[in-house]
Amino acid sequence: MPAVHHKLLLEEALQDSPQTRSLLSVFEEDAGTLTNYTNQLLQSMQRVFGAQNEMALATEQLSKQLLEYEKQNFALAKGDEEVINTLQHFAKSVEELNSLHNELATQIADKMVFPMVRFREKDLTEISTLKEIFIIASDEHEAAMVKYSRLPKKRENEKVKAEAVREVAYSRRKQHQAAMQYYCALNALQYRKKVAMLEPMLGFTHSQVNFFKKGMEVVSKKMDSFLSSVCSMNRSIESQLEVEAEVMRSSQRELLSVDDTVYMPDHHHVPVNRALIQKAGYLNIRNKTGLVTTAWDRLFFFTQGGNLMCQPRGAVAGGMVLDLDNSSVMAVECEDRRYCFQITSPNGKTSLILQAESKKEYEEWICTLNNISRQIYLTDNPEAVAIRLHQTALQAVTPITSFEKRADGSPNPDRVIPGGVTPRDPQNPPATLEPEDLIAPGTPIQFDIVLPASEFLDQNRGGARRTNPFGETEDDDSGSDTHDSLLQQVFAVRFLGSMAVRAGHTQEVIYEAMRQVLAARAIHNIFKTTESHLMVSSACIRLIDPQTQVTKISFQLKDVSQFAAHQENSRLMGFVLEGSDWSNGGDHEPSFSAFVFESNTEGEKICYTINLGKEISEAKKDPEALAQLMKSMPLTNDGKFLLLENETGDAAEASGPDEQESEA
Repeated sequence: MPAVHHKLLLEEALQDSPQTRSLLSVFEEDAGTLTNYTNQLLQSMQRVFGAQNEMALATEQLSKQLLEYEKQNFALAKGDEEVINTLQHFAKSVEELNSLHNELATQIADKMVFPMVRFREKDLTEISTLKEIFIIASDEHEAAMVKYSRLPKKRENEKVKAEAVREVAYSRRKQHQAAMQYYCALNALQYRKKVAMLEPMLGFTHSQVNFFKKGMEVVSKKMDSFLSSVCSMNRSIESQLEVEAEVMRSSQRELLSVDDTVYMPDHHHVPVNRALIQKAGYLNIRNKTGLVTTAWDRLFFFTQGGNLMCQPRGAVAGGMVLDLDNSSVMAVECEDRRYCFQITSPNGKTSLILQAESKKEYEEWICTLNNISRQIYLTDNPEAVAIRLHQTALQAVTPITSFEKRADGSPNPDRVIPGGVTPRDPQNPPATLEPEDLIAPGTPIQFDIVLPASEFLDQNRGGARRTNPFGETEDDDSGSDTHDSLLQQVFAVRFLGSMAVRAGHTQEVIYEAMRQVLAARAIHNIFKTTESHLMVSSACIRLIDPQTQVTKISFQLKDVSQFAAHQENSRLMGFVLEGSDWSNGGDHEPSFSAFVFESNTEGEKICYTINLGKEISEAKKDPEALAQLMKSMPLTNDGKFLLLENETGDAAEASGPDEQESEA
């Protein structure tokens, strides 16, 4: 018995993925081919019925047409071998009986032409009608999604939003119902076409046997078993169709019995999975259509290994959009649209802005792409590695928004004070420091430097003494030091976080602080950072608000005990600031704080500038050393060291006053 190896799954109707659309196009192509073949076969049958005087020629043409079924190259022709063999056998019978068809017009009309006309007018026309309904429903759903995607985030109108959500749900439900009806009809067509091919010929042959009782005695003996097998095969196909139709009806009822929230965007009750290493779904992508104009296209994206792939509707396969290895993913504000995020290549030359449909999808896409960027997929068990990294990061950091010291639960009572140094034997070299030797477990993390309003007013008045959030007090003559400095270099940076550390003279403590700050931001979805200007001079380091030119915080260069750039992500840099801790019974103890930044340029340039500033500061103590240093470095017209162009030009202007998102 012929078997059907391909069918459209009703469960895939709601998602409407490109893979389903691609399979649907194969079924549509098959239906189109079947329609053409059915019309041709029907023409042959009508010619047999109408051409009484040319019946021999007509039956000969019918025989030839039956043989053409094998050459039609149906896209879903697998499993039609028995039908092909049966039709070939019928063609031979027609060729033998073509001289006896002149008196069979009535029987041919009732048993051969009519079933084929019914198949064409009922089944094939139904397919065409359902296809038009499905296309209209899909267009309405696309229009509703475009309207929903344009909902503003800042000036959100609940009434307009509710109306858009209802419209999306209604159009999505309508498309879902139309798709399932269309899929059911196409699946059933694979069975009906076999019945439609066999039933007319079965009736035709029976008419021949009944009409020519005497003349067909010999022929009947040859064909009895054959006709019996065809009848059994036909009944088997019909029974398979009934079973499949019942299964499809049951699946349709079950799928339609779900709650209406299934059709509504941004109504997910399932928690966000942050350990994914692959993901697929529809996203809106922002494309430039001109110098200042953009357009958003809704496409199907999926990850494959370390690549982000895109597959438009109707495409057989997807194409690579971006290599995700070592890329950065960050949330962005774009054209007042919600759930937007940006993917940037490691060299910063290629970037994509995408929009997710819901908050859950938005967070899962960012987490998945970050996991892929870390090349977790190359490990033996990537899912377990992703889960373990997520759990380890949760246990390693507990970020809060202050610098309160937490000594409770310290594993070593000698290191209760953050930054405390355990004395070592000078004859023995220091051993490799563990993370807990560098940073106390549970150390709080500060993610932003907020300038109080009182300080802003004081700086505008001028002459006021300002205390920054970290306990350092700005000197009255610091402004003059900056203007008289031999070195002034400004970099566009984004402050990622700071925390108290236990050691201040090793680069490992900076790398560990970077790891904990980035892990805390990823775990708690803290992606937003504010761009500032980091000005390095030979006297101090200042963090300046680019809009108001107000100094958020200032560090004396002599207090910077260590600085380094990240070994893999060249745009990350940090430094350690040494201070004094008088909380231990009045005894002076050194304390250290690590500050982590992300720059628009290479972190090594900032580190080089800080190092040069320290050299200038030391050289000022010796006029000859200062003169020698000035001879070895190019100078500007006003006698300052010429280092690089300031990094706050186009990049800062392009960013605008809005907050940006960290690549970290």
